[in-house]
Amino acid sequence: MGGAVSAGEDNDELIDNLKEAQYIRTELVEQAFRAIDRADYYLEEFKDNAYKDLAWKHGNIHLSAPCIYSEVMEALDLQPGLSFLNLGSGTGYLSSMVGLILGPFGVNHGVELHSDVIEYAKQKLDFFIKTSDSFDKFEFCEPSFVTGNCLEISPDCTQYDRVYCGAGVQKEHEDYMKNLLKVGGILVMPLEEKLTKITRTGPSAWETKKILAVSFAPLIQPNHTDSGKSKLVHLPPVAVRSLQDLARIAIRGTIKKIIHQETMSKTGNGLKNPPRFKRRRLRRRRMETIVFLDKEVFASRISNQSDDNNNSEEMEEERREEEEAKPPELKPDPPVNFLREKVLSLPLPDPLKYYLLYYREK
Repeated sequence: MGGAVSAGEDNDELIDNLKEAQYIRTELVEQAFRAIDRADYYLEEFKDNAYKDLAWKHGNIHLSAPCIYSEVMEALDLQPGLSFLNLGSGTGYLSSMVGLILGPFGVNHGVELHSDVIEYAKQKLDFFIKTSDSFDKFEFCEPSFVTGNCLEISPDCTQYDRVYCGAGVQKEHEDYMKNLLKVGGILVMPLEEKLTKITRTGPSAWETKKILAVSFAPLIQPNHTDSGKSKLVHLPPVAVRSLQDLARIAIRGTIKKIIHQETMSKTGNGLKNPPRFKRRRLRRRRMETIVFLDKEVFASRISNQSDDNNNSEEMEEERREEEEAKPPELKPDPPVNFLREKVLSLPLPDPLKYYLLYYREK
């Protein structure tokens, strides 16, 4: 699936193309897509294809096309503080983007059939937390992944505000999926070759909307044990944050507000850099030779070796002048992690500074 938009040179250009094609329509979704580089979820040898609007699969590792993830994120109508369940969570790419929107008081759970993919997702999550500056621009709801078949979730599990299934759902499993939702919740899943949005409007009332035609591999049916009983999947408990963690969230939030106020103050009083102008070039013109003979006038170009040499020299000189006239290419400065800089400048013991920064490497 995919190929709805042109390939990008980098993650930002891919997002620009998705916006232009109206797959990304809201600011929250755009921010989440820009914050996490899709290439980080590819194996190194396949990264050249990361910014194409195509699905990617290698063994059990799978990523849907960017246009599909865009439609899913928009359809879920995510808000801070909601609970989210990702069925077939895969690499964790989608769960991490969702976590940027849910914020510190959301719930972010994933169920994945393959244990090797769970391990891969945890490695990618750890890499994002430790190295990406985007982590400090958001308050992140870290996803938790469990191994198992999403058709075997324990019946006593909690219900969720938002649910996404990343595999084709057979009609016989539609009600099972619906029952994972709270009233008012939204379920997005491929149902009968259509990406479908189902909103639970009451205890037994639903609204259904078909979004677009898709082709997903179907859900894998449970493999019962020798005793004939299925192995139930128990989702992570909804944890209550510690007082220490709440203090960290509050302090980081206050520092971000201070940074925002300082930035607004500087922007309001600062002067923009004057625009650059290219020096206008005057091209030399070759003079034609006019010959008067008796009463006739002949216009001709007399060419000789010295003229050719002069022509080459003039062209070379023009090329040099054009090169000199070009303004130097200004490489963009690397983004500044203002939160990190501000925390490190505070008169606090180093262990407390590192705690406020989640002990991140970058």
